[in-house]
Formats: sequence, C-alpha cells, structure tokens
Amino acid sequence: MKLSDAEKNKKLKEKGFRPPLVLIPPTDPRIHSSIAPFDDVMLAPFGYENRHDLVEDMFKCMKKYGGLGLSANQVGLPFRMFVCGDHPQIEDGKKLAIFNPVIEEYGEETYKMKEGCLSYPFLFLDIERPRKITAKHQDEHGDFLQLKLDGMISRIFQHEFDHMQGKTFVDGVSKLKLDMAHKKAKKEMKKLRGLTSPKK
Repeated sequence: MKLSDAEKNKKLKEKGFRPPLVLIPPTDPRIHSSIAPFDDVMLAPFGYENRHDLVEDMFKCMKKYGGLGLSANQVGLPFRMFVCGDHPQIEDGKKLAIFNPVIEEYGEETYKMKEGCLSYPFLFLDIERPRKITAKHQDEHGDFLQLKLDGMISRIFQHEFDHMQGKTFVDGVSKLKLDMAHKKAKKEMKKLRGLTSPKK
C-alpha cells in the first residue's frame, strides 16, 4: 500500500528525521501574514535543534525548486528568516542566512527587472526596486551584521524581505498586467506538462 506524503512525514518524525520542506500554495494565509521577530525558542516545536539545521533545510528546499531565495513562511514555518544566494554568478556564490532582517536605507537609484517567485511558478513580473540597500540582520550564529547590497543580491534580499511583511511580488501590480502574466504562466505550465507526460 502506497503511503501518503503526510504518512511518510509522520514515519520520518517517529524515526527522528525531519521531513523535507515543501512549498505551500500562494493562497495559504501564512504567505500573506506579517511574521513576528524570530527567537531560538521557536525552533523546537518544529523539530529543529538549532539555526544551522533550519538553514540547511531551507537551502536544500530552495535549490530543489531552483530558486535564488526562500522565506520560511513560503514553506509554512512562522520564522522571520530567509535564505538567499548560493548561485555562482551572484556574489561569487555567497550564501546568506538572514534572521530578523531590517532594511535601514534604500538607495535613490531604481530600476525595473523581471522577477519570479517560487510561490508563483512560471509567473514573471516587471518590478521596480532600489538598486542599493543597507540592511542589518542576525546570521545563523546569532551574530548581528550589517550589509550593503547592490544589484541582484539587493533585489533578492528586498523580495524576500517583502515576504517577511506578508507581501508578495504580485501586490501592487495592475490587474491587466497580472492577468497577462498568469496567461503566460499557464501556457508555460501546459508546455511542461506536455513534455513530461508519458507517451502513449
């Protein structure tokens, strides 16, 4: 008898293993809720002994889905944290684990660029953001750090920071542009299904 995902995860927990993180749908209210400040005491109820284990699972999940950033609430965890980077062409592959982020300053120069989001597969939107930011955060060791970010890594940080506020990249986009983007996304998903469906 084939076990459901929930049953598999239950068995993993019983054996002391953490089930792999999975994305929750964009209709889930946890995606659209502002997240309270993170504290280490929040980890144990979700099966984590420390920040390092959480960060490891987050990066695994991000890479599994092909992302450049991932926020905890995208996988149903109520933690004010995200991971980003780990791409050879962005900041030489630097990996960032960000806890309790605060953006202290936005640069004046802005630019538009197409963005995607793991919570919205195949959906791409032109989003205008500041090129540079100054931010502070805690890392996986609990140390307080300040970052001055520019370009792509700055954009990714801002995108994930929005998730901390319960905002997504579709917020503020006109209905017309959003409808057009959704149509394109559906076409791409249909193409993918055609490529992956078994031949008769």
